[in-house]
Amino acid sequence: MSDLNTDICIIGAGSGGLSVAAGAVQMGARVILIEGHKMGGDCLNYGCVPSKALLAQAKAAKARGGAEPQDFRTAMDHVNATIATIEPHDSVDRFEGLGVQVIQGYAQFTTPHTVKVNGTTIRARRFVIATGSSPLVPPIPGLDGVPFMTNETLFTQHDCPGHLLIIGAGPIGLEMAQAHRRLGARVTVIDGASALGREDPEATELVVTQLRHEGIEIIEHAQVEKVSGRAGAIEVQVKGGTIFAGTHLLVAVGRKPNLERLNLDAAGITHDRNGIKVGADLRSTNRRVFAIGDVAGHGQFTHLAGYHAGLVIRSILFSLPVRARHDHIPRVTYTDPELAQIGLTEAQARQKFGGQLSVQRIGYDQIDRAQADGRTDGFIKLMVARGRPVGVTLAGAQAGELIAPFALAIANNLKLGAIAATVLPYPTLAEIGKRAAGAYFSPKLFDNPMIKRVVRMVQRWLP
Repeated sequence: MSDLNTDICIIGAGSGGLSVAAGAVQMGARVILIEGHKMGGDCLNYGCVPSKALLAQAKAAKARGGAEPQDFRTAMDHVNATIATIEPHDSVDRFEGLGVQVIQGYAQFTTPHTVKVNGTTIRARRFVIATGSSPLVPPIPGLDGVPFMTNETLFTQHDCPGHLLIIGAGPIGLEMAQAHRRLGARVTVIDGASALGREDPEATELVVTQLRHEGIEIIEHAQVEKVSGRAGAIEVQVKGGTIFAGTHLLVAVGRKPNLERLNLDAAGITHDRNGIKVGADLRSTNRRVFAIGDVAGHGQFTHLAGYHAGLVIRSILFSLPVRARHDHIPRVTYTDPELAQIGLTEAQARQKFGGQLSVQRIGYDQIDRAQADGRTDGFIKLMVARGRPVGVTLAGAQAGELIAPFALAIANNLKLGAIAATVLPYPTLAEIGKRAAGAYFSPKLFDNPMIKRVVRMVQRWLP
């Protein structure tokens, strides 16, 4: 293949890269898309899609009264079928049909203006790095000599583990702990700090308590010192000498940006262990090169990559100024109950706003639909400052769905009255958000002596 010239060269065909490619080519730009592994990236093949498919099957098994021997294999068949159904949307054929030139291989910068892939040099007006992230494997003594899984290999299993050991009690670790427990495995989760340590402690307690109730052993503040054993007989030793034995091991301690193959120094692109250094416009220190999604160092969410993609399209195609913000990006842990967060947690909001902050807490038990469904465990915690929501914590059934109106409000800087004035169908769980907003305004209306005097005066003058 001879050397190529293009308007936009995108490195990485995960969620963000595909969004930029599809949008740019359909608006008239020449686009080259380079992918060294699988189209669709981590989200489709190893992350969001397979994990949620597995969780759905685990929830169904619990609803049936418990796992049967064939349930695990059936669940994995469902995982593979789900990926296969979505794959065509992210495929080489689809993107070439849109007009994108897709090159399968690993790109490496050779100068600030060029990359090389499979021996071909590509020069572009603008580059977009969207290479995503991969599982972080910590330097635990003995780990390199023991068979272990990450999210990239977890979904290749065919048989249910007898006893799954999980190092890491973050979202991935706890989601997969619950899925495997509901599908018949014993599960032990080990973490050197607290489970879901970045989340609101009250919300975390609700989730962790439920997981423990289902029989998942969660060991917190236990630093792993070494791993030993063989397939089917693995031991994890923590500080203090306690040993946890199991048949399988999943390492879920975090992720690292995929930067190693890019030769970023040749392009003058500053980076560190957290990713590529970008400004609010998502440009790197090389003004021709943008970075989006996981490699940009602002979070590791598919929806964040999609948001970045939209900004980059505006900047590159129309030369419009863009400024990424990240205070309005929600996150969800898809355990049952779910835990959703947007904006500041209560602790963060109190530190930032002090006495200006109002916190409203409404339990699911105050919502008629939750009572009807028998799902009354959970709550919403709404943080309000200067009449606007600055953070929301939701823990309970469908929390990931119920966070949506607050994502809208915070993204668009809406006042809380916009939610309080919304009419919702009755009975729905979504009423919990409106109820929390109403609780903020209630004292201003019902405990205000001036309001009461006005009402009495009006009543006296009415005919």
